[in-house]
Amino acid sequence: MSDNDENNAEEPIILSELNDEELVLQMGDDLYDGMEDEVVEGTNILLERNWEPAKVLSDALMEGMRIVGEDFRDGILFVPEVLLAANAMKAAMAVLHPLLAETGAPSTGKMVIGTVKGDIHDIGKSLVIMMMEGAGFDVVDLGINTPAEDFISAIQEHKPDILGMSALLTTTMPYMKVVIETLKEEKLRDDVIVLVGGAPLNEEFAQAIEADAYCRDAAVAVETSKEMISFRHNRPSAP
Repeated sequence: MSDNDENNAEEPIILSELNDEELVLQMGDDLYDGMEDEVVEGTNILLERNWEPAKVLSDALMEGMRIVGEDFRDGILFVPEVLLAANAMKAAMAVLHPLLAETGAPSTGKMVIGTVKGDIHDIGKSLVIMMMEGAGFDVVDLGINTPAEDFISAIQEHKPDILGMSALLTTTMPYMKVVIETLKEEKLRDDVIVLVGGAPLNEEFAQAIEADAYCRDAAVAVETSKEMISFRHNRPSAP
């Protein structure tokens, strides 16, 4: 390497030497690039500087994931890159979760989600979970091959704002309607916002089974969840 090459080489960034504003911006870049160790280090540095856990989440992490979500929606980022960012976010959340629980910090909302009965695919669902958690939601994952009774039990136990259902097979799509009909039978349909997603689905199908919305990807799921919760909270009460 020549002297010029050495002079032009970028100096490594020392996160602890950045001021708060610089650190938050750098954490956004590191999150976008899926740099898990750096995002966790930045999280711990802000906590050591007496940042409240909720502030670290909202100002440093959620803002970074918002940009990831927008670029994923717009086709700038793709699934492998988003998974790296989401895993970095998950690692930081492992640090923050117990602290947030101690302080009783409010969440954006709560979601119960599962892949429906007969379907064992979970990559899309896992991405939705990571993105939702990155947006400040509490998420209860029911896993794959989830029967209607498990969705019902989880709603009764956790009282979520949102029920998310995923399917990748055309043969399992109709089971979403079974779950929604079971919600009606149990007088729970009006208690939750029902979002559905998966490669073979579309808006027409979501309307046909009386779901509240179809979400084509994880970024749309986050946006839709926020909008629908906000609308529900702000609408006037029935007389």
